Amino acid sequence: MKSTRDNFNPQQKRHLKTKPVLLLLGILLFGNLLWFIAWLIPNEKANGTEQVASVDGKGITKEHWMASMESMYGKEVLLDLVNAEVMEAAAKKYEIKVTDQEVDLEVALIRSTQEGTDTSLQTLNEESMRAKVRSRLILEKVLAKDIVIEKDAIKAFYDDNKNLYNIPTSYRTSVIYVSSEEEAKEVVKELKNGSSFDGLARERSKDTSSASLGGDIGYVSEGTKSVDDAILSALPNIETGKWSDVISLKDGRFAVAQVVSVFKGESFSYDDVEDHIHRELALDQLPQSVTPEVFWEEFDAQWSYSEK
Repeated sequence: MKSTRDNFNPQQKRHLKTKPVLLLLGILLFGNLLWFIAWLIPNEKANGTEQVASVDGKGITKEHWMASMESMYGKEVLLDLVNAEVMEAAAKKYEIKVTDQEVDLEVALIRSTQEGTDTSLQTLNEESMRAKVRSRLILEKVLAKDIVIEKDAIKAFYDDNKNLYNIPTSYRTSVIYVSSEEEAKEVVKELKNGSSFDGLARERSKDTSSASLGGDIGYVSEGTKSVDDAILSALPNIETGKWSDVISLKDGRFAVAQVVSVFKGESFSYDDVEDHIHRELALDQLPQSVTPEVFWEEFDAQWSYSEK
């Protein structure tokens, strides 16, 4: 391709007058001078000394805050970002396509207590969950692309496991567990007076693991063994964003449950899940599980924790 310079005619050049040129140079010089002065002035926000909080007069700087978050979550978050980019590079190289319908199916299976896998993903928000599912699908498709599975085997698996693909309606649920009915009534009263469910769960709930998450126990549905039947029975009658009355549990405790969101159940046909089953059976033939990190060298992935 020829450069645009090849078509440039020197005879078409116009000579600028001297005064406009000097004026332009003067403006540029003045602008550079202002920039240099601004650069010399200390910038509190830029150097990280900006205060984000204070306790008894002692300030907590943005630099300290960011450093603490980086030390606690930085490596994990960066790992997810790198792996996502690596998988996108793999999808491009191996011509892997992932459709929204495929992501929908995987998300439905993850939310289904019948499958019982990937429970760690259930607590993620919609966007984060779908992003992780997409990366996982790319990885699985790359690994399974050269493994041949007979159609008869796929159909047989479907016929034997149809219940896995009849997904019940599930509820994103938060629960506050307390020791007495009186405590539960106080929780309901405080909620009616405007207190946040998240805050009350952290403050009052006797279940340590869910309390630290603001009462969040992820998506649950009929048949979830880890949740009391009384709670499961109450969920369909709770309006989204609202909470239940006092619920008596079989272990002697009491609870108040909130429905955060509802994921409507559906059934998937053989055609819907054929590719999914093919991948599952193909991956079963691999000698060990594979993570995106295996592809880092292939796609020259680098990160700041390499030497740590």
